[in-house]
Amino acid sequence: MRREALKTVLSRKNKFSYKGDVSFTKLYNSNVFDDLAMRDFLSKEAYESVSKSVKEGQTINRKMAEHVASGMKQWALSKGASHYTHWFQPLTGSTAEKHDSFWEPSNGKAVEKFSANALVQQEPDASSLPNGGLRNTFEARGYTAWDPSSPAFIHENTTGRTLCIPTVFVSYNGEALDYKAPLLKSISLIDKATTDICKYFLKKVTSCSVSLGIEQEYFLVDEAMFNARPDLVMCGRTLLGHAPAKGQQMDDHYFGAIPDRVFNYMFELEIEAAKLGIPLKTRHNEVAPGQYECAPMFEDVNLAVDHNQLLMDIMDQVACKHHFKVLLHEKPFAGINGSGKHNNWSLLTNTGVNLLSPGNDPNSNLLFLTIFINTIKALHDNADIIRASIASASNDHRLGANEAPPAIISAFIGSKLTDVLNAFLEDGKASDKDDKKSINIDQIPEILRDNTDRNRTSPFAFTGNKFELRAVGSSTNSAQPMTALNSAVANQLIIFKTAVDKAIAQGTDQKAAIVKELKDVLRSAQNVLFEGNNYSEEWAKEAEKRGLGNVKNTAEALRAYIGKQAIETFVNNGIFTKEELHARFEIMLEEYIKKIQIEGRVLGDLVYTYIIPPSIEYLSTLALNVKALKDAGLPVGETQSDLIKQISAHIDAAKSKTDKMVDARKKANNDTDTEKMAIAYHYTVKETFDDIRYHVDKLEQLVDDKIWELPKYRELLFTK
Repeated sequence: MRREALKTVLSRKNKFSYKGDVSFTKLYNSNVFDDLAMRDFLSKEAYESVSKSVKEGQTINRKMAEHVASGMKQWALSKGASHYTHWFQPLTGSTAEKHDSFWEPSNGKAVEKFSANALVQQEPDASSLPNGGLRNTFEARGYTAWDPSSPAFIHENTTGRTLCIPTVFVSYNGEALDYKAPLLKSISLIDKATTDICKYFLKKVTSCSVSLGIEQEYFLVDEAMFNARPDLVMCGRTLLGHAPAKGQQMDDHYFGAIPDRVFNYMFELEIEAAKLGIPLKTRHNEVAPGQYECAPMFEDVNLAVDHNQLLMDIMDQVACKHHFKVLLHEKPFAGINGSGKHNNWSLLTNTGVNLLSPGNDPNSNLLFLTIFINTIKALHDNADIIRASIASASNDHRLGANEAPPAIISAFIGSKLTDVLNAFLEDGKASDKDDKKSINIDQIPEILRDNTDRNRTSPFAFTGNKFELRAVGSSTNSAQPMTALNSAVANQLIIFKTAVDKAIAQGTDQKAAIVKELKDVLRSAQNVLFEGNNYSEEWAKEAEKRGLGNVKNTAEALRAYIGKQAIETFVNNGIFTKEELHARFEIMLEEYIKKIQIEGRVLGDLVYTYIIPPSIEYLSTLALNVKALKDAGLPVGETQSDLIKQISAHIDAAKSKTDKMVDARKKANNDTDTEKMAIAYHYTVKETFDDIRYHVDKLEQLVDDKIWELPKYRELLFTK
């Protein structure tokens, strides 16, 4: 299998040539039912109805939806679409769709039909999608409902085109069964909470939005190599494999010249992304060999999340055309850096003000400090929830592995802002290091953005005009951490405004009330601020002294979703009901169990059928050679005997430890409590993987290369 895969890769010739229009200005949004398309295909009344729905949240009535459906159908048909689907994001981590044809028979002919009912609502079978106990297994009904704020688009396959309509997905009783519905609720919540705060400073502000930029890291391996590794096919990561002599230690891959075959893949990916309105801006080699990154321009958070989910889909589809496989697992290879998905988050007003961008005058800087300090407080109070929102079996491999932030949630703000906040707490007096003048904090000093170096070890770093949530895993749906962050910040802003309004009602001047409350908020949140090396053991000890959480595994981290703070942040603000929170807790636990369960099964299969047989075969060859030497009266050196002993010992250890893992998995499956089962899978099943791997990787070094069936790291990472 390995030899055939190598031959296939080495025989590939890069013949890719894109024959279509490569003018990105023409391609951009060409497959999107965007504002220009709506103007062309909708009546004035229908266009205005959709626009008001997007900008003001107004409901589109059924009569107007009929006009929208008619125009959307004509646009889709003009693009060559034959089917339509509601495109949604169930709690499986991937997107979902059920296609229906535009064509229906009528009097012996085919006619095109697409009604308001088909646009606004569909009923996909929800019985097999995760629901966390919200419904009985025999209850199949679920609904998808149109989200006008995310434009419809055409998805192209090799043989056809489909109109995709972004939707939310809910149960028969209205409970959210997806990532989008809670995200939309959190967007509405933070819009109102932030706008209310802005009214203290900017009277013309009528709405606020969340801006998000999602950096996407990934690995590319040849599809022949991929298919020759059952662990990559089934688990998305290698469960076995000895590190190559050369990995990333030379740092020569990072920002290096992009290999031609990879460049061609990236180029076509950018073309397909442009058609769908995904504004990819950046491409480059990442740190690890075979690892790359792409990043878009900033967008509204809902659209950014939809685009990232769509991007992951088309990344895989385009890769197949180039005989690549995209690996989005957070840690596909041991010993080298894994992949993350940095979420760059900021708040914007409808008047164009970035609320996390410091200004040049006291009033705008006080507004900045108000949003900034309350965001830090929100992180402090909701750290466990934020940690849970980025938790997964795959992301556990990255967090705390000295390549990604630790499981300790903290914020980095830089030396300048640290000085400003310290001065703020010290009644406004501090020494300006540039001109040695005294600063009166009541007049709020000028705060410059990009005034300090970045801290790549921090999970939540301020980078000049935004916060970068660096701990999100590469395969994660960003809607989950963004829902948590939006809700946490909104909840804190509501608490802050309530306290300020109370002080104002009691006769305190507005500015004085804001400053006093900000100081109180900052004092209570300072423990979450850390400017040093988050990878260090000293920080882990210091964080423990500060009372910060450090839950290193998903099985235990997820409990935060049903804790007291989750009730305050989510339930009290209408993001989730208690039942929905418990359902998500169960779903995430089940997902964790299933992933470890699958890995355990695959690992056992590899050891028993891929590793032990060739190892025994080689051991037998060595033993026969030794016997032949003895029979010939020739001396048998210590090397041969020692090699036989080593291989034999590693075979026995790999077998016995795999047997132990299989037994542990069977025992864990007997637990009827999902949380206890997940914890058991972590401590008794997953914890055995490294021990098994150690002995298998030793065998990889000892067994004849000619009979080793699994492609090795040096081939997976460097053979393109």
